[in-house]
Amino acid sequence: MTTPAPRVALLDYGSGNLRSAFRALERVGAEVELTSDPKVATQADGLVVPGVGAFAACMEGLRAVRGPRIIGERLAGGRPVLGICVGMQVMFERGVEFADGEHEGSPGVPGCGEWPGVVEHLEAPVLPHMGWNTVDAAEDSVLFAGMPADERFYFVHSYGVRTWEMEPSEVLRPPMVTWAEHGSRFVAAVENGPLSATQFHPEKSGDAGAHLLENWIRSLG
Repeated sequence: MTTPAPRVALLDYGSGNLRSAFRALERVGAEVELTSDPKVATQADGLVVPGVGAFAACMEGLRAVRGPRIIGERLAGGRPVLGICVGMQVMFERGVEFADGEHEGSPGVPGCGEWPGVVEHLEAPVLPHMGWNTVDAAEDSVLFAGMPADERFYFVHSYGVRTWEMEPSEVLRPPMVTWAEHGSRFVAAVENGPLSATQFHPEKSGDAGAHLLENWIRSLG
């Protein structure tokens, strides 16, 4: 008897490299539906939240399709969510975009608040951080399982999370945090129960990205 392909909803809220993400998820065996329908997005086996552009614009688009509520309801029920690039950044408490004229210390734009932390300008001599980079994968990572330590992934961003604010003592199962470096360290991926996210683009990362997506799809079972 053939096992049905996992059903993955790719959230369409006006942001993200949807075509590439759609094809990449299909290639690793998912049945993918591009949708902004809250019911479809909530009931799918997995939800992918992409994101390209500014934090504030992505949050505005998410709110328009009730994205924060969809994400919150899925996580409350233990249903997997994967954020990509700005789709990872919006999972944090807030984003401060200094290039838009916001001064240091500004409250910035509220995110979905699933993780504590601020998305801020990277400290690096060259921005954006664009191209291939290695990561320091978290121990016992599911996303990076079976990959060599020098595997490279494709990044395009000028903002990121430079400080992880959740202490291990605060939770029973601390999130697994993967780091990368460009000028200084920043969060490259997080795995936290049903919520996973990557700052890099797995759909643009060739075989390495396909391996990561396949690991995530396999975890939906």
